[in-house]
Amino acid sequence: MLEAEGKKILIFVENTFEDLELLYPRLRLIEAGAKVLVAGPQAGHVYVGKNGYPFSSDIAIDDVKVSDFDGLVIPGGFAPDKLRRLEKVKSLTREFMEAGKLVAHICHAGWIPISAGICRGYKMTSVSAIKDDLVNAGAEWVDEEAVIDRNMVSSRTPVDLPAFMQAIFKVLAK
Repeated sequence: MLEAEGKKILIFVENTFEDLELLYPRLRLIEAGAKVLVAGPQAGHVYVGKNGYPFSSDIAIDDVKVSDFDGLVIPGGFAPDKLRRLEKVKSLTREFMEAGKLVAHICHAGWIPISAGICRGYKMTSVSAIKDDLVNAGAEWVDEEAVIDRNMVSSRTPVDLPAFMQAIFKVLAK
């Protein structure tokens, strides 16, 4: 049996996303049997990663319904700093949490849960550059490859992507 058979996962994208943090989870999820849609501010728009990889969004963020998905994966890079300014991104992230669905973020992507106001009381990790932001938002920050706390998965950097994906699969299996 595939690790994510029949699951539908949403991934956010915007310019300056961390290329590996979008591509690796997307491909691993598809390989594991999930249907993956990538949502950006505009549908069909080509966004460029911070290392130059272009990626076209499948759907506009404004058209996303949480009820259509089993989880959310948020890549890092500097895209999360742009995305967290969109009210729809924050409300979708809160809705995924409130529904008990997967919310997974890596590296700088912790900025979105911070802005969505969903970090208080959660054990989390991230790139060390946003440790203070997470702590100030009420998270218990730890320096680990990947952290699972209820339906939230967090990870540090592209080096930790294998552990990040294993944690995602564990949460999806629940």
